[in-house]
Amino acid sequence: MGTSLTWNGAELLAAVNAGARVGLNKAAEHLRGVSQAQAPIDEGILRATASVTVDSTGLKAAVSYDTVYAARQHEELTWRHPKGGNAKYLEKPAREEAQTMVDLIAAEVRRAT
Repeated sequence: MGTSLTWNGAELLAAVNAGARVGLNKAAEHLRGVSQAQAPIDEGILRATASVTVDSTGLKAAVSYDTVYAARQHEELTWRHPKGGNAKYLEKPAREEAQTMVDLIAAEVRRAT
């Protein structure tokens, strides 16, 4: 009586990559949403420019803001924001939400395999 095992490594790798792509997109969208809620608001233009960009492999993503003042708003710790929001609106959520983002990716990898 013997036991046999068939290793489908290529199929497994493809499934892991597919799950990682879905999870990474969910993680990036999560970060976009959390950071958007923390971005300084005056007229809402900065928050409206928040976007997620995924590279051609689907395994790298970026969250960005597209105004001429986005970087300065992010870095200027002394500015006041009477209508809401704060500096480091992307950096702080990226640190605070890191585990949640890892969990989102891991869940999609598990689901795909």
